[in-house]
Amino acid sequence: MIPADEAPKPAAVLVGLVPRESGLNLLLTERQPHLRRHAGQIAFPGGRIDDTDADAVAAALRETEEETGIAPAFIEPIGFLDTYLTSTNYRVVPVVAVLRPGFTAVPQEAEVKDVFEVPLAFLMDPAHHERHSRDWQGHTRYYYAMPWNERYIWGATAGMIRNLYRLMYESP
Repeated sequence: MIPADEAPKPAAVLVGLVPRESGLNLLLTERQPHLRRHAGQIAFPGGRIDDTDADAVAAALRETEEETGIAPAFIEPIGFLDTYLTSTNYRVVPVVAVLRPGFTAVPQEAEVKDVFEVPLAFLMDPAHHERHSRDWQGHTRYYYAMPWNERYIWGATAGMIRNLYRLMYESP
């Protein structure tokens, strides 16, 4: 549980749409298995908003370049998803962007094991939105999971993908 008097930490992630001949893909990272926090998890590139960042977009672009080597010149921000509050008390601003052709992804070895793409059509199919639960610290927590090949997309990342689905396909 998050203490009521603890302010959420500001963060931003890049929801990167990659146009390919086969359709749109979504850019994701796999975190290194040795990390202290979120080891091995699938995530959007991103992280804390620093005092030196002008805004959430600047933070998402900076973090994406740091984690994936993709320069901001290849990234065109087009909007935002709903702000997402994580169970670890981060207030995450998902920045939606289109990645222009020609970029090369180079994982930042200390933090990122892999940079990969998942077909957006797969992620937007509600048949792949599994609802899971887990008991943690005396509470039952519910979350989405979207297994894709050998990858297990879950938690905040799957929750933000689910928000993208709702914005695109569910009636207001």
